[in-house]
Amino acid sequence: MRISGQVTNNDTEVWQTINLYPFVSAIPMTTAAELAAGASTPLDTPVGERITETGPFATIDELAPGESTSYSFSVPRRLLPRDVPGVYWFGVHALGQTGAERDQEFIADGRARTFLPLVPTSQSPVDTAVVVPVRHAVRYEPDGRVADVERWTQTLSLGGQLRSLTDFGVAAGDRPVSWLVDPAVVDAAVQLSHGNPARSIGPTVETDPEAPSGSATPDPSATPSADASAAATDDGERSEADIAASQASAEWLRRLQTGVTGTEVLGLPYGDLDVSAAAAQRPTTYGEARERTGTELAPWGTAMTPAVASPNGFLSPGGLALATPDTRIIMTDRAFGEDPPAVAYADGRTVVVSSSGATSGGPDPEQRRSPLAMRQRLVSEAAVRALAPDSPPLVVVLPDGWRPTSSSGFFDGLDLPWLHLTSVAAIAQHPGTDVASDDIRYSARQRRAEVGAVDFASADELAAAGDTLQNLLTRNDRIGTDIRDEAMSLIGYAARRAPLRTRISGSRSRDWVEEQLDSVKVDGPRAVILSSGSGRFSATLTNGLDQPVTVQLRAVTDPQLRVTVPDEPIDLAPGARTSVLLNAASQGAGVRTVTLVVTDTDGTTIDSDSLPIRSNRVSNVIWLILGTGVALLFATIILRLARRVRAARS
Repeated sequence: MRISGQVTNNDTEVWQTINLYPFVSAIPMTTAAELAAGASTPLDTPVGERITETGPFATIDELAPGESTSYSFSVPRRLLPRDVPGVYWFGVHALGQTGAERDQEFIADGRARTFLPLVPTSQSPVDTAVVVPVRHAVRYEPDGRVADVERWTQTLSLGGQLRSLTDFGVAAGDRPVSWLVDPAVVDAAVQLSHGNPARSIGPTVETDPEAPSGSATPDPSATPSADASAAATDDGERSEADIAASQASAEWLRRLQTGVTGTEVLGLPYGDLDVSAAAAQRPTTYGEARERTGTELAPWGTAMTPAVASPNGFLSPGGLALATPDTRIIMTDRAFGEDPPAVAYADGRTVVVSSSGATSGGPDPEQRRSPLAMRQRLVSEAAVRALAPDSPPLVVVLPDGWRPTSSSGFFDGLDLPWLHLTSVAAIAQHPGTDVASDDIRYSARQRRAEVGAVDFASADELAAAGDTLQNLLTRNDRIGTDIRDEAMSLIGYAARRAPLRTRISGSRSRDWVEEQLDSVKVDGPRAVILSSGSGRFSATLTNGLDQPVTVQLRAVTDPQLRVTVPDEPIDLAPGARTSVLLNAASQGAGVRTVTLVVTDTDGTTIDSDSLPIRSNRVSNVIWLILGTGVALLFATIILRLARRVRAARS
């Protein structure tokens, strides 16, 4: 066995004659529980015997304070265990001196250790799936640009977390790996690669060149739309931050395309929806997020299989019930008690159980999640399963925040005769164990961490406002979908970690949409007086946007007043103002209020204006009284004239 590493002098004194010896344990670990206990063993606890048969395997003559040097040596196979299979401790001891005399107790001054599995070559291979997650918090500026551009540039650039994890998955080459992808992350990267433009209310559908353009008078007070800010993303006006983000995201997308091509891609609900919270707050959200994810990963059209997998591996019984039977469900073994199955059948769903131990890393002093520690822990978990009856499969979901410093040698180290790399779909075909959904662990702490009702309400309000804006715009059929996508990010698992920041982001986006809607107004006269039972008056519609809109007008009155408005939708040109003639009829005298409401084509209110209408119409009773009075007057006059004539004659 060839072993190499580095010795560093962390002392303030010079160390001399540093002898290096390998060590190995006498008794192997044979269970996952023993591996977990071993990974937590303190560094100064003896775990194996030093191999001294051939003397020092390497010697470093002198090492100054802060100085490091590399070593490399071979250990003959005959000096290592060969009879009892299992996972052994293996490592290196460094023994040196700072003065003329050496410590006679031969206590190691430096230690490095890891797990070393021993499995007979005749052992049946263990099906093992390595899952590479592509997850990241996606937030937006009020105008629809991707927020936190500098952070995106960092994570997508060489050495960043998402880039490192993607490069790690690409390093698998022809070996099968499974990708767990939130399509919202890919969409955000695509937007960044295009210069991170703001959302636009400009045309997205072709117009009829023969259609009338409208004769309404332009409104000089019209406010500019987001197109003005979108224009700022042209090459001549793009900021250095946007240019850096564009380059980093474009290169990351190329790397991701290389990785997902020809492999299993598991598509998360769009925006990485908090599925357990959706089950408790609004179950229909899951179907909407799943429909938005679709069956292909844009922009490459790569086939995707629907999947549900929370970052911590826990899923509530309600969340489990939301998933359809054909969904790939991945849950942590910590949700299944002391003896977790590799595959579980719960509530008519197949659940693939991932190993929490395999991703927890190796023992000190190595960084617990260094590539070496992660690889040796993974093969060790596979080794103890290989020795178990029926060799249950192993699923390893790499940690979301893991930033592997290197992938060199990782997958080469998995090319073992007793380890068979495969996909999550293949492992889901293994025989499973029936588990009652109520027996799945989902603690009160998990429930408290779920995205709350206020977040779902905020997402609903933003999505509804986006739909209204799209219905209002005559030639734009995409902005509603874009805003609905942004709303999905408000109820994803990332919102659990930063709820306040997520809510502020959603509120600011909603304000932007409302600002656009407020640019379309209806104004009536200050008051209307009907000299008879009916009459006409006009209302003014104003489009303060620089894009054409289509609206409808309706009137809300009491039963004794009827106001007739146009039945057909009304088209308003950009920055236009037009008058609409309305008919009013009253069934009686008095003052009544009418509310003029301008709506989108679906009837959603955009603006309203109320005005009083006074009717001077006289009722039939009044006319009867007046007629009777006039008749009595003339009768009296005639009677008096007749009396005077008689008096004159007499």
